[in-house]
Amino acid sequence: MSDDRHQELRLLVQADCDGELAPRDAAAVAAHLEDCTDCRALHRNLLATKESVRANASYHEAPDGFRRRMETLIGAKAPKQPGHRRWGAWIGSFGVGAALAAMLLLLIGAPRNDSATGQTVLDGHLRALQSGHLYDVASSDQHTVKPWFDGRLDFAPQVKDLAAQGFPLKGGRVDIVDGRAVAALVYNRAKHVIDLYVVPTRNADEARPHELMRNGYNIISWPHGEVVYWAVSDLNQRELGEFVRHWQAAP
Repeated sequence: MSDDRHQELRLLVQADCDGELAPRDAAAVAAHLEDCTDCRALHRNLLATKESVRANASYHEAPDGFRRRMETLIGAKAPKQPGHRRWGAWIGSFGVGAALAAMLLLLIGAPRNDSATGQTVLDGHLRALQSGHLYDVASSDQHTVKPWFDGRLDFAPQVKDLAAQGFPLKGGRVDIVDGRAVAALVYNRAKHVIDLYVVPTRNADEARPHELMRNGYNIISWPHGEVVYWAVSDLNQRELGEFVRHWQAAP
């Protein structure tokens, strides 16, 4: 199987876990999982994460005031009991984009939780470590890694080699953050792995830098231009901060 076909199927694994694939694609993923241990481990971890969220999440029905405003904006009766009718039937005449825009306008004041993105990149880092699939392209040459992403992402991530600063580039892979394909650049420090996620955002100027610790892993994020960088590793905070400073200073 070609690397491109493998990557295509790998990106379909998450959609398969959510039951979103057409029968033909679902069958292709199922056949692939029988032969690919890396994707099988990814599939298993995604299902476990989904089950954990389902078991621990709290569900709340929309307040009546919210429902009335939505009915006024969309001009159709919203389904009274969630899950019993498809939202598509409700918003069909209004238009999906306009309906979602109206919903977002009503939800202003509930900003995106960037610390949740921190947990997402940590989950991706752990999946890569557990499956042993750290790289889709293994190379210490930034001029090999950067063009590899061409055609695989809808943006061009910046790639830097920090070998001279003690953080050699090892390769990169495509990962998923908030349902979008993003770049994960892989660096080393001694025996420690550093994943640097490059996540496009429309609100990079408003994104706050973060320094988080989750389950013994350090996470540092910072916005730059139209992307937010998320560095995650089991390195101590001082050394991961050193990596971030070298990355920011490198041309």
